[in-house]
Order: sequence, then C-alpha cells, then structure tokens
Amino acid sequence: MKRETQNVLLLLVGGALIKITIDGSYLRYVKPVMGPWLVAAGAVTVALAVIAIARDIRASRPAEPATTDAPEPQSASTGQDHNSRSPWLLLLPVLVIFLIAPPALGADAANRAGTRTLTAPGGSGSHRAPFPPLPPGDVTTLRFVDLVTRAGWDSAGTLDNRTLRITGFIMHSKTGEPLLTRIVINCCAADAFPIHVRLAGPQLAQYRDDQWLTVTGVVEPYTATEGNRYTPTFHVRTATPITPPDVPYES
Repeated sequence: MKRETQNVLLLLVGGALIKITIDGSYLRYVKPVMGPWLVAAGAVTVALAVIAIARDIRASRPAEPATTDAPEPQSASTGQDHNSRSPWLLLLPVLVIFLIAPPALGADAANRAGTRTLTAPGGSGSHRAPFPPLPPGDVTTLRFVDLVTRAGWDSAGTLDNRTLRITGFIMHSKTGEPLLTRIVINCCAADAFPIHVRLAGPQLAQYRDDQWLTVTGVVEPYTATEGNRYTPTFHVRTATPITPPDVPYES
C-alpha cells in the first residue's frame, strides 16, 4: 500500500470516529462510556494523518541541483510498483459509516442470537435471594435488566402486585408469541445478547418486529425459571409506541 493511500485511510478512519461520536450513532455499537475514548482516538488518528501528509509534501519538493556530475540512478523494477486497487477496498467500511450508518441491533439479531442468557447477580446460579424493596409509587419505572433479574432471582417478591413500566422492542418467537426485548452489552455490539419479557394482553398482535414500546403492567410471579431462560410473563395494561431511544442497549 502506498503512503498516500495509508495517509488517506488514516484521515478517513479518524474522521469517521469523530463523526459517529458527535452525532451519537456510536451508541449503536458501544457503551456510552466509550464516547470520550472514541473522540480521543479519532483526534490522534487525524493528527497522525495530517503530520504524515505534511511530511510527504515537504519531501516531494524538488531538491537543490547537484554540484557533481554523478550518474543518474537507474530504478530497478521489483515487480511491485503496479497500482493495486485492493487497498482502496478498505475505504468501504468508512464510507458506509459516513453515508449509511448501520442501525442498532434489533429483532433480527435477537432471533439469531445464541443460547446465552442473563446470569444471576454475584454468580449465584439458580439460587434465589432477597432483593431490596422497590421505591414507593403507583407506577415504578425499571430498567429492563433489573426487572428480569428480580423476576428470576428475587425471593422477597418485590415485584408482586406492583405496577411497573419498562421499555423495549417487539420481537416474535418462533411460535409467534410477542416478546418485549432488550439487547444487553458488556462492552460493544460484538458481545451483545438479548433478554426477553413474554407479553400477555390484548391488541399486542398489531405490533411488528422492532417496534419500540413503553409498557406498563405487572409481572406474573414465578414465571421466570431456568427452564424458560428466566423469561417472565408480563401482563400488559398499557402499551405506548415510541421512537427508538438514543441509547438502545442496556448493560
């Protein structure tokens, strides 16, 4: 790969990192905490590219005329001075980010995910333990992860008879039942896996895959078990379609 190509690639890669961080689309790929590191990495990459380009421009200026009659060096053909187009294929991922940013993982990715499920807090396996009580109120908003965790491993019944509010996107199981789903990541989309809540209630069939909803309702006790991969049944009272959130993943 020629130096000119390397410099252009460095410049575009650094620019892409800065671009997706500024417009927030980086949240489709990594956790929010990674934002400052992406900006720093992009800035350093752009700076390196600019320095390299400036150095090459200075080096390409004509040298002073030689004072001695030295014979002109003959360039030896190594067979590698041809213009290869393959390095420019490395620009394709960068152009995709600039022109068509890939969306966040959704129902299709969740359907194709493996068998990994949410683990118990503290690695306690299938052993249940009491959780602290929920804050008072008529409707309690919970993170999706917190609801599934409490439904699977809370022995104190803190979710019983409580009206809860959660947010996720619709996907349908292989048998057609509607599931409210959220993608969980530890670092980035590469290690993502879905967790689900089985929805029960009328008028749920109207929602297609990837439709984001905020639902209120109650969890049916003891429906999240090891046998169903800790997927609780959630009896829906209200369902409100929403636009996809800026931060689509939980951790």
